[in-house]
Amino acid sequence: MRSIAFVLVATASMAGVAAYKTQAPAQTTGAPAPVFVTKIPAGYRDYKLISVAHEAGNLNSLGAMLGNDVAIKAYRMKTLPFPDGTIIAALHYTHSPNEENNQIFGQPQSFTPGKPTNIQIMIKDSKKYAATGGWGFGHFNADGTLGAPALMKTCYACHAKEPARDLVFTQYAP
Repeated sequence: MRSIAFVLVATASMAGVAAYKTQAPAQTTGAPAPVFVTKIPAGYRDYKLISVAHEAGNLNSLGAMLGNDVAIKAYRMKTLPFPDGTIIAALHYTHSPNEENNQIFGQPQSFTPGKPTNIQIMIKDSKKYAATGGWGFGHFNADGTLGAPALMKTCYACHAKEPARDLVFTQYAP
């Protein structure tokens, strides 16, 4: 009788462990879920234009914000929150006077993008980036190399100030 009880308890215990393991999220490397985007999405330069911006002050930059098809559809349909799969790329350049244009105009009034300064990426994946409002943030140097981790740690804190638009600053320019 004791051996039957032991077998039943052992079997029930093993079944409980198996059930727990099948419900636990799989993590093959043991590493924590990523918080930052560490690779520039392929083809980002072919995304469609969302908007342009001039940031004055210490930045004094010009930026072109581009979106993949998911982003563009969400902007056009005014879908908030943005759906998973949305990718927004911000390409930043120095705000530089255009001497050639200024000569034609006869006065200094023309500014165009100068040297590239950085590329910023936002990718919406509400599960993968749950800790940062569903968005993965990436900051890349002008040459495409990954920006400093300390800089990327500032992204979410700043974007979290824009909850009404799902943490996105850029508004669509139709």
